[in-house]
Amino acid sequence: MTIYRGTFLDTPDDPFAGGSLRSESDGALAVDQAGTIVRRGSYPSVRSAYPDDEVVDLTGGLVLPGFVDTHVHFPQVRVIGALGMPLLDWLDQCALPEEAKLADTGYAEGVARDFVSGLTSAGTTTALVFGSHFAGAVDALFTEADRVGLRCTSGLVVSDRILREDLFTSPERAHDEGLALANRWHNVRHNRYAVIPRFSLSCTPELLASCASLQEQFPDLWFTSHINENVVEIDTVKKLFDDAEHYLHTYSEAGLVGRRSIFAHNVHPTHDELVDLAAADASVAHCPTSNSALGSGLFPLRTHVEHGVRVALGSDVGAGTGFSLFKEGLQAYFMQQLLGDEGLSLTAAHLLHLATAAGADALGLADTVGQFSEGHEFDALWLRPAEGTTLDVALRHAHSTEDALAKAFALGTPADVAQTWVAGAQIG
Repeated sequence: MTIYRGTFLDTPDDPFAGGSLRSESDGALAVDQAGTIVRRGSYPSVRSAYPDDEVVDLTGGLVLPGFVDTHVHFPQVRVIGALGMPLLDWLDQCALPEEAKLADTGYAEGVARDFVSGLTSAGTTTALVFGSHFAGAVDALFTEADRVGLRCTSGLVVSDRILREDLFTSPERAHDEGLALANRWHNVRHNRYAVIPRFSLSCTPELLASCASLQEQFPDLWFTSHINENVVEIDTVKKLFDDAEHYLHTYSEAGLVGRRSIFAHNVHPTHDELVDLAAADASVAHCPTSNSALGSGLFPLRTHVEHGVRVALGSDVGAGTGFSLFKEGLQAYFMQQLLGDEGLSLTAAHLLHLATAAGADALGLADTVGQFSEGHEFDALWLRPAEGTTLDVALRHAHSTEDALAKAFALGTPADVAQTWVAGAQIG
């Protein structure tokens, strides 16, 4: 065994359903060679059970479950920070020109290194990743994630209209390239494959049908796309699919809405869409800094929760302003404050849940990661700020573990993440 000693915080019981923060101030986890937690409790009790095993001292700071990012774009790491544009202008002027560069697999390999390093440095151990429009670049992403040990669910992004023509594919090519990538990477170590039409705005019904066909061949593939991010986007989708009841209907008509579906944004949902998402047991990735940077709107978290729609956090790099889910959690809190009575008051426990267990649940990994319970794998980050920094001072003067967690979300950055583990193996 390896015994990890420190202050452990997690949310095994959903705070949105009445649960609370679980904390162990001088706690310990005994982790076996496979990376599975076999015992948790106070340090004296765990140490007495394993008196001769190695102890890793993580006292000082906080040990949190590894972050789970449910929406992030691999090709956009080098264009973070292009501000001042709404969604469609930002895509045209910033994101898509960069994405076209990934036709060069050598360039894509460099981007993959930058991207995976950015995630792991921020304490993210699991990510649902929008891949590239180019199969060679997607292969480069999986190769780098596999080398580092990141839990990565990703796939080929497909479009066949409206965007740049050098990003287009055909239904046949999308299916064949996706099938080859899925055969190569799906369920290989920590990798899983996802079917990814960019959004129905850029996909004909024939291409969406091709995506559904691939899922039929691999029933346990994941699915992700965008929905209801921007009012101009929504109006354009209505014109393209004039017989659709709403945006979600463009996906459900193709058979792409279910338990393994995660939709990014959903800033402007209709009542019927929320009902249908809940009935399908699908999930939504809330991306606060991106929604703010692009002026997309304030996410209606309360209505999602009241309708029973599963919600987790996404960084949405590069419209999002960085990989840190501390920042995304803080911005989620700000959004709900700004919504007033229409918002949902969030505590630090809610923020930790959105960044960890909620994402694990959305990705079907709730029995594996997202908390420090026995039988789960040890995916973790150690938040240990440098001595004398504002976060260090704040943590040393916190009056409770919940107060310390609130300070972590208010002040934490990737620079404060000292170590990250996936299944007991240090990564990054």
